[in-house]
Amino acid sequence: MLGKSAAQARSAVLEELILKDPGQFRVLTGDRPTGRLHMGHYFGTLHNRVRLQDLGVEMFVIIADYQVLTDRDVADNLTGHVEELVLDYLAIGVDPARSTIFTHSAVPGLNQLMLPFLSLVSVAELNRNPTVKDEITHSRQSAVSGLMFTYPVHQAADILFCKGNLVPVGQDQLPHLELTRTIARRFNDRYGNGTAVFPEPDALLSSAPLLLGTDGTKMSKSRHNAITLASDADETARLLKGAKTDSERHITYAPTTRPEVSSLLLLASLCLDRTPQQVAADIGSAGAAALKKTVTEAVNEYLAPIRARRTEYAQDRGYLRQTLREGNERARAVADATLAEVRAAMNSHY
Repeated sequence: MLGKSAAQARSAVLEELILKDPGQFRVLTGDRPTGRLHMGHYFGTLHNRVRLQDLGVEMFVIIADYQVLTDRDVADNLTGHVEELVLDYLAIGVDPARSTIFTHSAVPGLNQLMLPFLSLVSVAELNRNPTVKDEITHSRQSAVSGLMFTYPVHQAADILFCKGNLVPVGQDQLPHLELTRTIARRFNDRYGNGTAVFPEPDALLSSAPLLLGTDGTKMSKSRHNAITLASDADETARLLKGAKTDSERHITYAPTTRPEVSSLLLLASLCLDRTPQQVAADIGSAGAAALKKTVTEAVNEYLAPIRARRTEYAQDRGYLRQTLREGNERARAVADATLAEVRAAMNSHY
C-alpha cells in the first residue's frame, strides 16, 4: 500500500495528467444519505468534484443508500435525505448532464459484483482493514452486521462497476482503495486471460483542510455542530456566535495550541480566498467577537449564491426525481455492461 508521502507524490503527477487529458479519467465519489451536507464536506470534497467535472473528467456520484445500514438498524427518512443530497449537489454546481448522480439501490448490477469480489478476499484481510475497525468501534449498533464487515468490498463494487480509475480520498480511505486495487488485480489475474477487465484505480489524495465543528470536536451531521449548506444566514450567525474559542484575546493561527480559533480562521480564509494568517492579522487583538463576526460574514457571503440556487431547485421536487431517474438509468446501463463482461470472463454467461 502507498504511504502518505508516496500517495501525495502520485497525486501531484495525477493532477498534471488531468490537466493534460481529463478525458482519460473516470471518477467515482459520493456520500451516504444521512443528513444535509456541511462546510466540512464542501471544502473537503464537494468543491473538488465540481473542479474535476469542469476540467472535463467523467464523474459518477453515488448516493450510497445501502451503506446507510452499515452502522444503524434502519435508514430513517431515506427518501428525504436522498433528495437533500441531490439538492446540495445541484446547488454547488454538479451538472447532471456531465456527472451521473445515482443511488446504490437502483443499480442491481453494481451490487451483484459483490459476490465474485468477496470470493477474491480473505476474512483475515477484511479483519485487518483499519477503516473497518474504526467504523466498528464507532458503530451505533449493539451488534455489528455483516454489511459492515463487507463494507470495503461494497466500495470496491462502487468503484469498479463503472471502471473508475481515479478516486478522490482522504488519507484514512487509502486502505479501502488498496483493497479495491487488490480485488481488480486478482480478478484480472484469475479471470482476465491476459486482459485487464478492471483498472487498478489511483487515489487522488485530498489536501482538504480539517474543519472542526462549532463545539471544537469533529464536524459531524450527528453532533449538530456543523454549518450545513442549507442553513440560512441567521442560523449560521447563531451557530458561529456559540462557537468555542479560548480566553486569549489576541487572535493567532496556531492549529496545535489553539485548534478552535484556528479552525474558525481557516473557515474564514477558505471563504475569503486568503491565508488564515492574513485573516488573523486583520483581527489582531479585537478578540473572539470580532473573529466570529468576520467568519459569519465570510461564510454567509460565500454561501449566498449556493443557497439561492438550492432554494430555487427545492421548488421543483419533480426535477430532483428526474435527475435521479436519468442518473440511475445511465448507471444501470454501465453496470449491466460491466456485469456482462464479468460473466463472460467467469464463463457464467448462459
